[in-house]
Amino acid sequence: MTSVIVAENLSKKYIIDHQRKERYTALRDVLADGAKRAVSKWFRPRTERDDPEHEEFWALRDVGFEIHQGDRVGIIGRNGAGKSTLLKILSRITEPTSGKVSIKGHVASLLEVGTGFHPELTGRENIYLNGAILGMSKADIAAKFDEIVTFAEVEKFLDTPVKRYSSGMYVRLAFAVAAHLDPEIFIVDEVLAVGDAQFQKKCMGKMRERHEERTILFVSHNLNAVRALCNKALLMENGKVAAFGDTVEIIEKYMEGLDEQGEMSREWPDASYAPQNSISALSKVSLCDASGGPLQETFTNTQLNIQIRFVVKVPGSTVGITLILYDSQGNCVFSSINNNDSEWYGKPMPIGTYVTTCQIPKNYFNDGWFSISINMFGKNYSEPKIENDILRFHIQDSSEIRGDYHGEYCGCVRPCLGWDTQALNNKGLRGL
Repeated sequence: MTSVIVAENLSKKYIIDHQRKERYTALRDVLADGAKRAVSKWFRPRTERDDPEHEEFWALRDVGFEIHQGDRVGIIGRNGAGKSTLLKILSRITEPTSGKVSIKGHVASLLEVGTGFHPELTGRENIYLNGAILGMSKADIAAKFDEIVTFAEVEKFLDTPVKRYSSGMYVRLAFAVAAHLDPEIFIVDEVLAVGDAQFQKKCMGKMRERHEERTILFVSHNLNAVRALCNKALLMENGKVAAFGDTVEIIEKYMEGLDEQGEMSREWPDASYAPQNSISALSKVSLCDASGGPLQETFTNTQLNIQIRFVVKVPGSTVGITLILYDSQGNCVFSSINNNDSEWYGKPMPIGTYVTTCQIPKNYFNDGWFSISINMFGKNYSEPKIENDILRFHIQDSSEIRGDYHGEYCGCVRPCLGWDTQALNNKGLRGL
């Protein structure tokens, strides 16, 4: 089989800057610090110098794999595993610190909402602009223009500046242009998660076309989508390839590892590294009991409150939050948006910190492992920021609820529903 992507010892290093604690600084302090740095530079080797303001972070470390023509590879792993960094290197957006990658064929990538779009230009103008960025000639774009517009379902908004588009419209148009370029290698990140279910289904069908010729790299938190589309999967852990092979086997390995990890609370003390868009940022997500106290264990009869703390960075912004809950197999159990919050939803918010709580009643879940993802967005569902696997928790069974039944309950949820049995007229039924 023909190899189209070969990665050898790929590594990517970033330098993390840490802010010093603020203090009063006089001119003599500036001069003294400058002299110290100069002396340190000349008389101490770089590897021996301590620099508390900077820290090395290896997003990828010695990554190697080989992908053949026609492979549809799902790239999975927890947040921070290196998935997006790997795709950026393969898309030539960033260069590796060390190692090399060989790619044979035309690459089209869809990594972020509106990549290649100019907000002041219309949808029509951006089709030509984005197509040119992806390597299409003007004649090629014109020949496929109607097909792109029909697929994207944006006919009514073709001559509207895309800055007025919702995130779903952005994604539909960006995917339509990239997919109709007919690339030999198609790279897609989590961006499709902001589209509606019907459009996601259409995108999956489009990616399956020419499956023997087109190679696909697909990052998704939806493991069912990975199973349905991909014949291979690559599992990333801590910037390294943990496993690569058959999709079903790799997903099972991934799920086994997740079952060993639980996280009931997560916080981002350094705002610069928190999940965020231009108007808001997460600061803490935690599981709480009915009174708001932290939970150490959860049972089927536990009142579960998911508390989300976030910061509004721009005055007058409207911030929406969607909570998405998955079971251990990656099935979406439910999603809930804070649009029934009458206090702040859809209203301009001053700069500051806010706490919103999603209340899940007791006796709702089945026992098992679950994970939480959060999508933050602005007005008209703009600038979605999806953070997956923020928390993972295990619901334990409650013996007082189970009663005398010892078998396995099927399903993701197991609500305690009301039952009522009455005896009707039993005359004449004796002897049956």
